[in-house]
Amino acid sequence: MDRHEIIIRDLLAWINANIRSAIKIEDVALRSGYSKWHLQRMFQRIMHISLGNYIRDKKLELAAHDLLDSSVAVIDISMKYGYDSQQSFTRSFARKYRVPPATYRRLNTHNFNFPH
Repeated sequence: MDRHEIIIRDLLAWINANIRSAIKIEDVALRSGYSKWHLQRMFQRIMHISLGNYIRDKKLELAAHDLLDSSVAVIDISMKYGYDSQQSFTRSFARKYRVPPATYRRLNTHNFNFPH
């Protein structure tokens, strides 16, 4: 494992530990000690996905689990993962899963009863 792979591995651990924050690429770059531009190129080369897409996809995957495993309101889930608004969360979610969050929950919960 080369030095850049070690740096990316450490950054992935930090991103995953802070995934509920409004993580920006600038925050990750600051943590890495590299410029935003250099970090994004290095991340893409090693992970085969852009840093921004990785962060967004990770947040959306966790949010999708929350939608199915709880009765928490969509707005609360969107805030939990650092989205500025329910609308921006819904747009991102629908782009990835092809349906809005509430529809995703309804289609995938199959009449499970959630505690209130």
